[in-house]
Amino acid sequence: MISIRSWSTLSALGGSDAAVLASYQSVESSLDPWSVPHLEQLVDTWAGRLSKDAQQQCTDLIATHPKYAGLDPSVLYALITARSAFKQAGWDSKSPVGINIGSSRGATQLWESAHAAHLKNRRIPSLTSPLTTLGNLSTWVAQDLGVEGPEFSHSITCSTSLHSLLNAVAWMRAGMVERFLVGGTEAALTPFTWAQMKALKLVSSLNEPYPCRALDPLKKANTMVLGEGAGALCLEVGVRPGAQAVILGVGYATESLAHAISISDEADCFVRSMHMALGVHDPGQIDAVVMHAPGTVKGDRSENAALDVVFGSRDSLTAPWRTSQKWRTGHTFGASGALGLECALLMLKHQHLAGIPYLGQSVWRPAPVKKVLVNAVGFGGNAVSVLLGLPE
Repeated sequence: MISIRSWSTLSALGGSDAAVLASYQSVESSLDPWSVPHLEQLVDTWAGRLSKDAQQQCTDLIATHPKYAGLDPSVLYALITARSAFKQAGWDSKSPVGINIGSSRGATQLWESAHAAHLKNRRIPSLTSPLTTLGNLSTWVAQDLGVEGPEFSHSITCSTSLHSLLNAVAWMRAGMVERFLVGGTEAALTPFTWAQMKALKLVSSLNEPYPCRALDPLKKANTMVLGEGAGALCLEVGVRPGAQAVILGVGYATESLAHAISISDEADCFVRSMHMALGVHDPGQIDAVVMHAPGTVKGDRSENAALDVVFGSRDSLTAPWRTSQKWRTGHTFGASGALGLECALLMLKHQHLAGIPYLGQSVWRPAPVKKVLVNAVGFGGNAVSVLLGLPE
């Protein structure tokens, strides 16, 4: 058995456990207006920017080390969440700890800044290469925590965080290490990233309190909103006192590449990943599913279709509760799976279901919650599903 000892996140919801819980109990979205520099003009849109307390944590971190001022925000987010999760787990640097912190896009802000300098002056800062490689996420975390063990970073687009957990489970089941710190980080609120999503016609054009309409079956257009954030979780072999949850199953699948996004109408990758994660567990005993649900028409519809295959329609008495945190946080790409895990962990810990107000639901409703499934998928059709349960 593998347990989740602790977790920590930074996002639009806040930079502390209390702030995040308060956000889940509120009917308000945490998305803010954002004026994006684009083609020599400003374009008004929405974004899930770090809350003010989370931004202050970044400022405070930079002041603690002269080298931290030169790091990309994605690395800073990883350092803050890793420190917090590590401390909450009660770990020390004497025992080996594996580290797998991933990101869809990595050091986006630093890379774009260096590229702009290169185009203008044909010169770039001397440390551009080591500071923009994806691997520096986990290596900086390892240096900061002073731990030894396997450390690696990766990008598997928007399922990166859940792939981090998947990797750790494989290492731990193989007996190679007993502790692993996993998660994802993303600081991709940049004009070029926004332009990429705009070119795909995914960005929300709504001007209302809920610009991301994740899981809204009545939406006529895509309503994805970009977000930033990070999440780190400490995993350990066995169920120790204070464990937050246990990992009951993991699943993964990839669809045959048909186009750039590669998600079929039936989301076959989700059907297979969910079946694998469920294993011997009765689908009728799953209390909730934290869906990937990015707020796009096809993405939400296809994942719902996959859940109908695995669990039966939403009208079934045995169907699990379906929810998503993206209407609050925006889509944080490589960090989104970690925020989805946080949503599941909060529901398990507090015995409440997270709802969506524009669907006529209570945003924080008391209910028995014993098992929660978390989904994520990214460009390329690479789905991961993780089944969490309460410790016995």
